[in-house]
Amino acid sequence: MSMFSASRRLALRLTVAAAFTAALAACGESAPTFKGSDISGTQLGRGMELTDTNGKTRQLSDFAGKVVVVFFGFTQCPDVCPTSLAELTEVMKKLGPDADRVQVLLITVDPERDTQEVLKQYVSAFDPRFLGLTGTPDQIKKAAASFKAYYAKAPTKDGSTYTMDHTAAFYLLDGKGESRVLANNNLGVDALTHDIQALLKG
Repeated sequence: MSMFSASRRLALRLTVAAAFTAALAACGESAPTFKGSDISGTQLGRGMELTDTNGKTRQLSDFAGKVVVVFFGFTQCPDVCPTSLAELTEVMKKLGPDADRVQVLLITVDPERDTQEVLKQYVSAFDPRFLGLTGTPDQIKKAAASFKAYYAKAPTKDGSTYTMDHTAAFYLLDGKGESRVLANNNLGVDALTHDIQALLKG
């Protein structure tokens, strides 16, 4: 057998193999590309159990079939929290009818001051579909740990009261309750909308 025919045979085999691989790839669903950080497989939020502003015990499984956006914050937050929630309000508007398949959850890191009533008034002022979650200090600690979120009490300059340092990011979970995207709070409305739409299609 000549070198020429052997080379042709090898080239033909490689072409067939490449075509076969491409065909297999076409059969499977390609993973969505997110604007935020892909955290698929991290299983964040498992075991979360908190109380909503109506006094009902809530777990992630309660929102099955919806894309869930989790944000840690507190009602007396001067800038990051209201700005982030205002962004999520814009996201819901951009989603149109799809917004009904999205659940935004604000988990307070300040349960001492954020009573159910205070929390309810705060989140509903942004969008009546938003839900505030609270609990005992231990429950909040457990929920934050399940998302690997940080928070700590920090005294104000004059020492008369305190504020809260906390993780300022959006956690996006798919309809199965799986953590999929970690989005910085400065990602922007368009990028957040894009990632939520990608999860709604999944």
